Amino acid sequence: MRKMVSCLVIVLVSFSAMAEHHRVEKGTGKDAQNADLHAAIKAFDRAYATNDVELYFSFYADTASVFVGDSRVNIAAYHEMWTGLMAAGGGVELNEMSDLQVQILPRGDVAIATSFIDNRTRSPDGTTSTSRAFETGVWQKINGNWQIISLHYSGITAEEP
Repeated sequence: MRKMVSCLVIVLVSFSAMAEHHRVEKGTGKDAQNADLHAAIKAFDRAYATNDVELYFSFYADTASVFVGDSRVNIAAYHEMWTGLMAAGGGVELNEMSDLQVQILPRGDVAIATSFIDNRTRSPDGTTSTSRAFETGVWQKINGNWQIISLHYSGITAEEP
C-alpha cells in the first residue's frame, strides 16, 4: 500500500510539473506568435461550415485519425463520403464553434484545440438534423503549416452543457 501511495504521489507531482510547461489560450488568439494556429483553426471551421470540402480536407494530415461518435473514420473514406454528400445536395447549414481553448505544447509545434460545436446538417432529401458536440483537435505544424493529426467529435446529449 505504501508503495502504491508513493507511486501515486510521484505521478501527480510529474503531472503538475508538466502542466507548468503548457500554455493555455482562450478565445481568438491574442498571442501573435500563434496567430497562424488560430487562423488555421478558424479557417478549418469556416471551410466545414461553408461546405468547402477541398479546403476543409486540406487541414488534415494524410495520416490523420478522425473519431466521430464511437467510430474511427479513414480520412480517404471520410473525404469520399463528404464529396458524395455535397454532390447529392446535402451539406452543412450551420456550424458554430464556442468556448475555444488551445493548449500549445512546449516545443510549440503541437497544439490541442477544444471547443463546443452547434451543428445543423442537411441530408440530400432535404431533411435537417441538429446537434451539439464537443470537438478536440490535435494540430501539428508540418512543413510550416498547421495540420490536424487527430480529431475527435462527440455528440452531447440535451442534459449536458
